[in-house]
Amino acid sequence: MKTAFPVKVTTDVIEDEVRYCQQLVAVIEQDGRFTGLPKVTEPLNLLKESIADDLEHLQTSTDADAKVGHKTADSSFFGYKTHIAMSEERIITAATITIGEKSDGKELQTLIEKSKEAGMIVDTVIGDTAYSEKDNIAYSMKHEIELISKLNPMITQGARAKEDEFEFNKDAGMYVCKAGHLAIRRARQGKKGQGKNQKHTYYFDVERCKKCPMREGCYTEGAKSKTYSVSIKSHEHLKQAAFQESEAFKSKAKERYKIEAKNSELKHRHGYDVASSSGLIGMEIQGPWRYSPLI
Repeated sequence: MKTAFPVKVTTDVIEDEVRYCQQLVAVIEQDGRFTGLPKVTEPLNLLKESIADDLEHLQTSTDADAKVGHKTADSSFFGYKTHIAMSEERIITAATITIGEKSDGKELQTLIEKSKEAGMIVDTVIGDTAYSEKDNIAYSMKHEIELISKLNPMITQGARAKEDEFEFNKDAGMYVCKAGHLAIRRARQGKKGQGKNQKHTYYFDVERCKKCPMREGCYTEGAKSKTYSVSIKSHEHLKQAAFQESEAFKSKAKERYKIEAKNSELKHRHGYDVASSSGLIGMEIQGPWRYSPLI
């Protein structure tokens, strides 16, 4: 019996590749002569898993609201973020949902205010380094809230300029420009003990900068590189740096693991790892259905 395999794809279109692979799997399974051979079934199952992943990515890539976020310098995700606040008893007291590229730290004040509206008395907030930006420290001081959030080690090295244009992604360890592009490398400049603060210079992909719709005022036409230098030293940061060395800070910081455990519970036990519909509004509807039963 002669098996008619599908014609190989000659285009670079992902949809064509997926369609070809689907046809190939169908032909092999319908033929049946090779499906019992491990050397055939193992790569066949791998191909089927790859097809399923590609179909899922193609579906989500049509979501105009979803954006690329970064968890580490080498990994990223496409979608949204849910930022949650919870009590020491692990009861969720507030939540906000944003696109994937938004900084965690920008949601702190909203989460505190929403928790207060829910009846919580907020005198201490525990979070990771994303929440220790200058505005949050100033806000906490004004409202007499202890902010248990460690400064990033780079912050203690000087004063940061243009804070509203570039945001530090604590997971990736890099800065992100206002267009959502992550820096590709970092270099230290300056010498110790010279009376001047050292700087960390972040380098961005200049080819992306050339095509960026937000390049005006950020990228100079014809420039061979695009960098952003950071030297941070402020009154708020100095006070926070001293506070984080105290025994009270260190003791309370040990409770931060609880928020990560709650995030894991939402994702793995309550199906909150994948958006069930497209669009930010759809995600905002999905959110309460996932975390409200836990309140």
